Amino acid sequence: MMGIGYTLMTEQSGPRSLVEHAAAAERTGFDFAVMSDHYFPWLHPQGHAPYAWSVLGAVTQVTSDIELMTYVTAPIMRYHPAVVAQKAATLGLLSRDRFLLGIGAGENLNEHVIGHGWPPVNVRHEMLSEAIEIISALFEGGNVDYVGRHYRVDSAKLWDRPDRRVPVGTAASGPQSVRRFASASDAMIAVTPESGLCEDWDRASNTTGDRKIGQLPICWDPDRDAAMERAHEQFSWFAGGWKVNAELPVPDAFAAATKYVRPEDVASAIPCGPEVGPIVDAVSSFWQAGFTDVALVQIGVDNDPTGFFEFAGTELLPALRSAETGQVSLAT
Repeated sequence: MMGIGYTLMTEQSGPRSLVEHAAAAERTGFDFAVMSDHYFPWLHPQGHAPYAWSVLGAVTQVTSDIELMTYVTAPIMRYHPAVVAQKAATLGLLSRDRFLLGIGAGENLNEHVIGHGWPPVNVRHEMLSEAIEIISALFEGGNVDYVGRHYRVDSAKLWDRPDRRVPVGTAASGPQSVRRFASASDAMIAVTPESGLCEDWDRASNTTGDRKIGQLPICWDPDRDAAMERAHEQFSWFAGGWKVNAELPVPDAFAAATKYVRPEDVASAIPCGPEVGPIVDAVSSFWQAGFTDVALVQIGVDNDPTGFFEFAGTELLPALRSAETGQVSLAT
């Protein structure tokens, strides 16, 4: 069965709310929870950007079974790879082996704050490749020395490591990133349900059966018009696509880039309203493409968290699991 996850979106909720949402997601029956790792929200109305790793530490203590994951952290500028390895190992211990390290090449929005400029995508991929080498070596134990084009590591060692090596999932968006990262990763992360990505990953990976973990924004609300307005207010940036979204530096830039995006434009790409069927149809595109897991983003969850998690537990999750096994029509 496909794993259905919940996204703890740091851009739209404060740290205490995120911890509460994680506990609610586990009680509701979600299989895993992913957390974004941002320094800025995409747009000002989202209004939040707490430090993901502190929040995840708290989440490990209010949950017991749900798998946890970063979706994704960028170990290339704001964080040195050796420090990311230390954080991930600590989360592995605190969670009792429930943590998966999701990594990617990052966005200018979050990385520009250290004042080192924003490299082109080919350089970012080089940096991420070196970062994976460093993180993997540290996960294996012992002292690590490393001299690369972008990073140096001098006698680093993880003194506290979980019994289970923390798995690494890497974000991929096309053939270049798949070829570069598949063989060095335990899972693929992608936000578009493209079967070609999954097929290319399987060919490039040294193992078979790697997880492919997607993500889907939704905006559940009893009032569809209210859902459309909220999705437009908080998620109009989504229309830019990741090649654009990786380059813009601040929320004002995203607001300017998407000023002509209409609520109906957002609703055409994001299921909005009270109905289960459109969400099931959207999720089905991921499992039909070969994805093994999908994490849902409830846009504006703070508006009515109790209502959303009740809907998810009583209607949405049962409908998704029934649809996947063919017990109901995807159009229901």
